[in-house]
Amino acid sequence: QALLVESGGGLVQAGGSLRLSCEASGRTFSPYCMGWFRQAPGKEREFVAAIRWTGGYIYYADSVKGRSTISRDNAKKTMYLQMNSLKPDDTAIYYCAAQLVATGTYAYARLNDYNYWGQGTQVTVSS
Repeated sequence: QALLVESGGGLVQAGGSLRLSCEASGRTFSPYCMGWFRQAPGKEREFVAAIRWTGGYIYYADSVKGRSTISRDNAKKTMYLQMNSLKPDDTAIYYCAAQLVATGTYAYARLNDYNYWGQGTQVTVSS
């Protein structure tokens, strides 16, 4: 069993930056990959970025590519999402998730392939 806790959300002006963190707890934590998803009001939850826990392969949604950097610290069992040049369209609740095993080529972007989810952290970007 793993518990994921996000932090780092907040209110920021357009063009600003935020760094989200996701800390995992649990005696043994070695997922296949971890990801960030977001859900804006009235919209479905969507993929933002993912990173393989070993090997470090990284994937980004087109909407954040070039403006965001995902990273992880295996020793701290923590994943990060540095978001720059934020836009009002980035306003959403951001969730981190852990996928325990590989289930397919594009599984990193599929919600249903993730086993554990955090409670979310609100990011609000004002114009």
